[in-house]
Amino acid sequence: MLPFRHILARTFASSARAHMKVIPVPVRQDNYAYLLVDDASKTAAAVDPWDVDKVSAAAEHHGVSVVAAITTHHHHDHSGGNPAFAGQYPNAPIYGGSEKVQAVTKIVKDKDEFKIGENINVRCLATPCHTQDSICYYVTDPTDTSHPGGVFTGDTLFIGGCGRFFEGTADEMNKSLKYIGSLPDKTIVYNGHEYTASNLAFGKFIEPNSAGIARLSQIVEKNDVTTGKTTIGDEKEWNVFMRLDATAVRQVDLMFSSS
Repeated sequence: MLPFRHILARTFASSARAHMKVIPVPVRQDNYAYLLVDDASKTAAAVDPWDVDKVSAAAEHHGVSVVAAITTHHHHDHSGGNPAFAGQYPNAPIYGGSEKVQAVTKIVKDKDEFKIGENINVRCLATPCHTQDSICYYVTDPTDTSHPGGVFTGDTLFIGGCGRFFEGTADEMNKSLKYIGSLPDKTIVYNGHEYTASNLAFGKFIEPNSAGIARLSQIVEKNDVTTGKTTIGDEKEWNVFMRLDATAVRQVDLMFSSS
């Protein structure tokens, strides 16, 4: 299989006729930027566009104009491309959760909503812990029933894992994951890093006999790019951090608590 950095941007959409498309653009060693495309207007928002040249090339390849940037949190590997983005797209708003987000022009808070293009609705979910300004973005196209919707989770929720508690507590992360978990089960997960293989190894240690972990193992074996291939419902079946009440997870917690 090709190394991560050589994988071309790919479109994950439920149908070639879908009005909303999400195109992952691998950047750095294991980060994901994305293009959130509104087909009706041929416009797109760039999510965490760390490598602006690469994101712009992907937009040109897919025949769309970039009209906004969406930032999941202030860490440099997510907002560090914003100054270059602002230089290249001076009229495009840059959304983010606080003034710590580089070059931010539109600060958003929990439950704020805005649109991309003609049809895409974006709802902001405040998920503090990894950083206090972490925002997940739930995206839907009300005109396209074929697409189940998606959520850009940054470094809060990974496939099979969650982000480090740099600015928050375990309780905050638990609340944030439950908040994301309240989205429809069919919602597609678009996370900030390709950490799935290592998260799978941890999941196997905690729940070695889990049917969900067995399914995730197959996804990892078959794909270098795993973002966009799983859902919120899947995470509830294999993500240890969203399964704190599961018997196997509780047994491990009790084992370490008593040691």
